[in-house]
Amino acid sequence: MRSIRPSFTVRRGRDASRRTPPVLAAFALVSALTLTATACGGGSDDKADGGPAATATAAGSGDGKITIPDDIRERLKEHGVDVDKWKNGAWKNWDRDQWLREANDFINPIIKGLWNPDRMRGADDPDKAVDDNDISGDQGVTDPEPAPVKARPVAAPYHNNAATSGKIFFDAPSGTMVCSATVVEDPAHPGKSDLIWTAGHCVHAGKKGGWYRNLAFVPSYNNQGMTPEQMKSASREQVAPLGVWWADGAKTSQQWIDKGGETGGDGASYDFAVIHVTPEQGGTGKSLEETVGGALPVDFDAPAVAKVQSITASGYPAASPFDGRLLYQCQDKPGRLSVSAPDPTMYRIGCTMTGGSSGGGWVETGADGKPTLVSNTSIGPASSGWLAGPRLGEVAKGVYDSVSKKFAGR
Repeated sequence: MRSIRPSFTVRRGRDASRRTPPVLAAFALVSALTLTATACGGGSDDKADGGPAATATAAGSGDGKITIPDDIRERLKEHGVDVDKWKNGAWKNWDRDQWLREANDFINPIIKGLWNPDRMRGADDPDKAVDDNDISGDQGVTDPEPAPVKARPVAAPYHNNAATSGKIFFDAPSGTMVCSATVVEDPAHPGKSDLIWTAGHCVHAGKKGGWYRNLAFVPSYNNQGMTPEQMKSASREQVAPLGVWWADGAKTSQQWIDKGGETGGDGASYDFAVIHVTPEQGGTGKSLEETVGGALPVDFDAPAVAKVQSITASGYPAASPFDGRLLYQCQDKPGRLSVSAPDPTMYRIGCTMTGGSSGGGWVETGADGKPTLVSNTSIGPASSGWLAGPRLGEVAKGVYDSVSKKFAGR
């Protein structure tokens, strides 16, 4: 990816001014890594160490209007944030004491028209017991580095060939950023999900920062695979044919919030997030799943590497030699990558995708023969020869269940 450090780092979104992007997490391994974002209830709500998992929700009515609960308004006032001024530009204040960090401080009021084609184009490069065949048996194990697998472009229109894929746009202190994401099923709303899956570092900066702002999801971004010249004059409807969907709830792991950052590898094994979205314009009453035509189930059993024959990773790489316009995929048999012996081992595949592909879904064929999401892009080397993603277990399920339950009655 663009920023090469003498250590492993997460790839993250790049800013529109093309400054060297901040890097979310560095891993004390041997080679240089960067992260791929380009600038990137119940007992299950507990994290692995027994503490509560991090949650962030701003209640949404589902009609394109997001309201802020009174308790969150009060917490924000403690930070000196006036929600009524937020949409008029107050969100641009990234002062340390006003960068909302705590899990329950997440707010994301819709600012209609903010994500226009130019701003999108300029966006540059967070319950099953584990047995011996699962995560715990692999901790501390790293398999040989995989051979690079050349990313192949997905045939347009994307709505026909990769309906659940899309791009996330958000604002960070260094500028406008992008990540990739996947529409996933919602057990509280079968067939009518408004949930997407991405990386934790695509929603929260980690231990030295807070929640990113103006998070929005565009399914089937650039659906027709337009050229750079065509994109310059494209309308918003052409760039975002299925609409712009704003985050009205988000959650990542407490491990990412506590440990993720510019240096050190802590948090990468828990670098995942679930977002609930609502249409910017209010829509027609259809859910995101109904709009795109599908949603993927999520497997939280963290299949052992030996049992996974093939994983397909999707994303919108934006760092050179890519430009963020097109959707790409890599397919490979995964190996294992350990970034910290106490933490779960990550999946690793050969892939040449770069920054901007962070958060993109990793899919394998499930037990029922249908595609199932098993991970998301988290880290990869500066030389862009491979990618790694977290293995999803009880912490990931807690994140997922919490967001689903929060919006179950809406």
